[in-house]
Amino acid sequence: MSAVRPGAPGATRACPHCKATILATASVCPACRGHLRFDASAGADGERATSLLVEGQLRSDATGGAVEYTMVLVIRNERGEEVTRQVVGVGALEGSQVRSFSVAVETMAMPSGKNRRR
Repeated sequence: MSAVRPGAPGATRACPHCKATILATASVCPACRGHLRFDASAGADGERATSLLVEGQLRSDATGGAVEYTMVLVIRNERGEEVTRQVVGVGALEGSQVRSFSVAVETMAMPSGKNRRR
């Protein structure tokens, strides 16, 4: 969990459905898509934006063999230092198999007057 106090930008909590660490302001868990609350103050939909979206496909180029893959997510701060590194998934492709990947970063403007995370 986050050391940031509840209500501050960047504060986190555990999803009651899948136990993933999510933002405290989330009304829907981004991991399991379970609804967490239904009130209007759970986050104005007009303020959410997808700031980054990367999509691609991985195909096996090996003839007669398998190709293994590892998907790693790395987040760095403004100084280039790693904040987190996670292996998101692993697998193998054989023959004509294809895997599609997409990475999205959603942002939500916080109301002014809240303290900024440092």
